[in-house]
Amino acid sequence: MSKRSSAKYKLDRRMGENIWGRPKSPVNKREYGPGQHGQRRKSKVSDYGIQLKAKQKLKGYYGDITEKQFKRNYTDASKLKGDTSQNLIGLLERRLDMVVYRAKFTPTIWSARQLVSHGHVRVNGVKCNIASRRVNPGDEITLGTKAQEMALVMEAQGLSEREIPEYVLADGAAKITFVRVPTLDEVPYPVKMEPNLVVEFYSR
Repeated sequence: MSKRSSAKYKLDRRMGENIWGRPKSPVNKREYGPGQHGQRRKSKVSDYGIQLKAKQKLKGYYGDITEKQFKRNYTDASKLKGDTSQNLIGLLERRLDMVVYRAKFTPTIWSARQLVSHGHVRVNGVKCNIASRRVNPGDEITLGTKAQEMALVMEAQGLSEREIPEYVLADGAAKITFVRVPTLDEVPYPVKMEPNLVVEFYSR
């Protein structure tokens, strides 16, 4: 299980964007970074800096997964046929914790990871507590009986700030089917993601 290394809203402020589209994000009120130097005039950012920020933003969106895990996804994406940036997004969207988040079983990616690690999620009827497990098209994801009664789950299903994407087919409130691996333009990011810059960063 990947441990969150910093507060999620601090990441929002560091990036200057509301990465998850949450209404409570401090960026909605002030877009400058955290700390006493947050408002200082920004200097010109190098190509490396732009690529690094794109990587940190994408990595942070998926629950601030470890650098080792993120780079492994890039390596696997580069070995697949087709566009590496599209492949990278496809692999990240196939993570079990992300599919649980997309299904609106939880309000945040971190609570999705916790739900999985505590054994409340089943893949094709078999309990799975590995958040990074890759889901395949056609796999059915269901919530355990206890999870269905959690206030966290009920809260998530009532959120109006995001919808279940088309590549995740809902069957009631506690069961979904992962229909297909999405392309970049299908993924409902609240902000612009640039996986092509991430590919440039790692291929330097």
